Amino acid sequence: MALLGVNIDHVATVRQARLTNEPDPAWAAALAEMGGADGITVHLREDRRHIQQRDLTVLRETVAVKLNLELACHPDVLEIACRTRPQQATLVPERREEVTTEGGLDVVGCRPAVADAIARLRDAGMSVSLFVDPEPRQIEASAALGAEAVELHTGAYARAAGESRGEDELAKLVDAGACATAAGLVLHAGHGLTYRNVQPVARIAHMCELNIGHSIVARALMVGFERAVRDMKRLIA
Repeated sequence: MALLGVNIDHVATVRQARLTNEPDPAWAAALAEMGGADGITVHLREDRRHIQQRDLTVLRETVAVKLNLELACHPDVLEIACRTRPQQATLVPERREEVTTEGGLDVVGCRPAVADAIARLRDAGMSVSLFVDPEPRQIEASAALGAEAVELHTGAYARAAGESRGEDELAKLVDAGACATAAGLVLHAGHGLTYRNVQPVARIAHMCELNIGHSIVARALMVGFERAVRDMKRLIA
């Protein structure tokens, strides 16, 4: 059964809309754990549009399950990660003009920067995952650089789910998962997964972890955070 990492970035998005102190992501993390979350995921972006450094510090001290920090290969954020030391770091691409992360990390094209980031994070005691598109060359490069896991970018599948090309996008994820497993990498997936499209991805062979945020936070507005997490856990089981 795949583990569930709950991304709580959008709780901070609501807070930052008024630049106030509520809702606090730490509250959401505690409720997510009560709902059965196996991990908490946050993205400390260079522009600090939602999660703040203070949030990461508090979460590191209070989260009882695995804390997964998403970050780009920016020196200042790498320094914060190495100082805070969450259990897992996931390297992602980042552009200021994007609404959310668009596409996977170009491990092949950014090899020196990615290699340096992996080395720094691993030296600080973190396991390292790379958020990549479901492409064999990106997965193979991730393994060659010493990453322990890859998180397959499921955005194309999520956009196509329910359409004629949905099966084609799922097949790409299945093939990429087999490639990752063959390369000795732990298999994760995420981006755009919802209560309606998650189950086929959860059933991919050797799927270890799914990271889901927006859909859970959106449902939590209606039914509460603990129940929203519990409902997602039931689906991926």
